[in-house]
Amino acid sequence: MKLAVLGAGAWGSALAITFAKKHTVTLWGRDSSHMADLSTARTNARYLPGIAFPACLAVETDLAIALANADLALIATSTAGLAATTALIHEHTPAMPILWACKGFDKITGKLPHETVGQLMGTKPNIQFGALSGPSFAFEVAKGLPCALTLAANDLDFAREMAAQLNGSALRIYSSDDLLGVELGGALKNVMAIAAGIGDGMQLGLNARAALITRGLAEIVRLGVAMGGKPETFMGLTGLGDLVLTATGELSRNRAVGVQLAQGKSLVAVLASLGHVAEGVNSAQTALALARRHSVEMPITEAVNAVLFANADPRETLKRLLSRDTKAESA
Repeated sequence: MKLAVLGAGAWGSALAITFAKKHTVTLWGRDSSHMADLSTARTNARYLPGIAFPACLAVETDLAIALANADLALIATSTAGLAATTALIHEHTPAMPILWACKGFDKITGKLPHETVGQLMGTKPNIQFGALSGPSFAFEVAKGLPCALTLAANDLDFAREMAAQLNGSALRIYSSDDLLGVELGGALKNVMAIAAGIGDGMQLGLNARAALITRGLAEIVRLGVAMGGKPETFMGLTGLGDLVLTATGELSRNRAVGVQLAQGKSLVAVLASLGHVAEGVNSAQTALALARRHSVEMPITEAVNAVLFANADPRETLKRLLSRDTKAESA
């Protein structure tokens, strides 16, 4: 299969490196000087230092060339860049199937990725698109370490076909038709990871971290089911799996936000120090708005919003959260 990976950050480069072992892959990025560096050095020193590009991986700055004769476009930009990149693809090759590997809500519209893409693609028949999501740190994937993802699409046959095509020895890919559930899990887990990071930054211990993760998952399931997602999706890779990784992994940017907030740093300073997007910050307000719209109780999400946007003290906020009145666990 001929694959165009659009977006040359850490995740796009990692996926391009991985899929180039089995397919003909072209990596495209907007920044021509950065792409020239990648082409010369055959590594992405900015985002994946020490990981060499395979000789067969093509690096391209001309989108038309990257898309020429491609069977599939895989968008690996941030969520903020999804709409613009989708529009560019549609301009060059209107019928090309599209996958994306970004997570979170659009910062301006509050839409999930499939809503953004669906609106841009319109009501044309046989347009196939979907999300590639799950517990995955780009650096580990680029190194060839084992990883499992879910490919959810608007057409189950397409999801199954693409999962089978992209599946490999180190990167195992499962298929799903619950596009809403997969994307909600990928967006909401980042908010919960910030809460877990605050607990870790306060050195509350592993018991508290487990409690936050578990109750965070309960919030994700409540909202996800209320919005039409399948309960089993949130117990899978793009729900529980991604939440555990993001809330515990040392490479997690969203967890790092929480840790540094608990240490007394301002949100502005924290985001400046990261150098990468932390989608949980962008997703928190939309998640809370959705919870209120669907009359779903999400106290952890409320607490994260208070810390991020209302100057609430992280330590006092988390203490109040942990001291809430008891109730039935399944309530």
